[in-house]
Amino acid sequence: MTLAVLRTRAIALLIALVAGPFALAPAAAVAACTPHASLTDIESDVMCTSCREPLEVAQSPQADSERAYIRGLIAACETKTEILQNLVSQYGVAVLGKPPAHGFNLTVYVIPVAILAAGAAILAFTLPRWRRRTRATAREPAAPVQGLDPADEQRLDQELSQFRG
Repeated sequence: MTLAVLRTRAIALLIALVAGPFALAPAAAVAACTPHASLTDIESDVMCTSCREPLEVAQSPQADSERAYIRGLIAACETKTEILQNLVSQYGVAVLGKPPAHGFNLTVYVIPVAILAAGAAILAFTLPRWRRRTRATAREPAAPVQGLDPADEQRLDQELSQFRG
């Protein structure tokens, strides 16, 4: 490399070292206050406390005030979990779309899984029994066909002779 190229690179490196922190400062300030959550993301997880509908479809004055409160929290650069905690402290647990998974509310999450497990266990127990029972009846010979009574046979022959013409 020539001396001119080395000098140019050294000057560029010196400028980058001196001006770098100042160039990154506005970007860091913007990144520090970039909203981590969006209104649409939070609306799907939150309920309107007055009409008991998801906030994303609720059309009431209470829903509008909740949205305004959420927008203020987003502008304050809070994360989604911080916003949800703020909403719970402001409106109570009823504001959450899904109940928290502890205490009695845990049954909401456990019962469907337990029902599915019980159904699978019942099927695992009964299906093989049904299949064995069906195979056993298929292997048994059919009952012999018994003939008609002689009186019934005579009457059947008379009635059929009328149709034969």
